[in-house]
Amino acid sequence: MAIPTPEPGLIISYAYVWDHEAQAGQEEGRKDRPCVIALAVERQQDGETLVTVLRAVKKHLGLDDERSWNTSPPLQAATAIRGFALKPLPIDAYVFCEWRRCRVGLDYHVDAGSRYYSVPYRFARADIDVRLTARTVEIFLKGERIAAHMRMSGNRKHTTVAEHMPSSHRRYAGWTMERIRADARLIGPATASLCELILEQRPHPEQGFRACLGIVRLAGPYGAERLEGAAERAIDIGARTYGSIKSILDNNLDRRPAQKRATDGTPILHANIRGSRYYN
Repeated sequence: MAIPTPEPGLIISYAYVWDHEAQAGQEEGRKDRPCVIALAVERQQDGETLVTVLRAVKKHLGLDDERSWNTSPPLQAATAIRGFALKPLPIDAYVFCEWRRCRVGLDYHVDAGSRYYSVPYRFARADIDVRLTARTVEIFLKGERIAAHMRMSGNRKHTTVAEHMPSSHRRYAGWTMERIRADARLIGPATASLCELILEQRPHPEQGFRACLGIVRLAGPYGAERLEGAAERAIDIGARTYGSIKSILDNNLDRRPAQKRATDGTPILHANIRGSRYYN
C-alpha cells in the first residue's frame, strides 16, 4: 500500500490482510478496517521537521520497501499533527460526580446518599451544595468547601468528624434539647419518653435531633392522640427511628391494642437504669 503525502484531515482507509489471506496469495483485504499509524517527529538543525512512520510500525505493516512520510516545514508538520488531534492524556482519571442542593440540619449533619455527614456546627441550617462521587462526599457553601468525607454505605447512619462538633454542647444543646423535650411533653408522656430514649441511645445526643424533630412534627398530620399510640408501640417493639414511627401511623398499627404492661403503662425511666453510653 502506498502511503500518501500527509495533509490536515487526511483519513487513511486500510484494507488489512490477515495471515491466512496472505498465505493464499491475496494482496488486498476484503474490507476496510480501522487503522492507527504512529508518527515520529524529529526536528532538524536546519529548522525543518521530519515526520516519519516509526521503523517498528513499518516492519509490522510490511512497509519496509515503501517510502516514509516526507520532510515537511515546521508549520505544515504541526498542522498535520493537530489534524490528527494528538493530545496527551489527562493526568487525573475522569471521575463521575453528582451534585445535590441540600440544607444542613439542626444536628449539623447533611442527608446525602442515605447517610448523614457532618459539617462544622456553625453552618447548621445553611443551604449547601454536595458533590458525590463513588468514594467521596464534599460539601460546599457558596463555592467554598467546608467538609469532606469518605463515602460510606447508607443505612441512615451518621459520619461525624470530631472537629465539626462544638467544644461544648451546653449552649447549643441547652436550647435545642429543651425545645425538643418541651414539644414532646406537650404531645404526651409516651412521645416524651420515646424522644428521651432516642437521645440517650445515640453516641452524641445531637445525632438524635433530626429523628426527634421529625417525630414531633408528625403530630400535625396525624394528631397528638395517634402519635401517642404510635410512640407507645414503638417503645414496646424497640423502634427508635422516625421512619418506624411513620410506618406505624401509615399502617394504622397505633389503633390496635397495645401489649399490656406489668405497671400502669408508663415507660420506665430512672437514673439507676444505665443507657448505652454508660459502657463506652
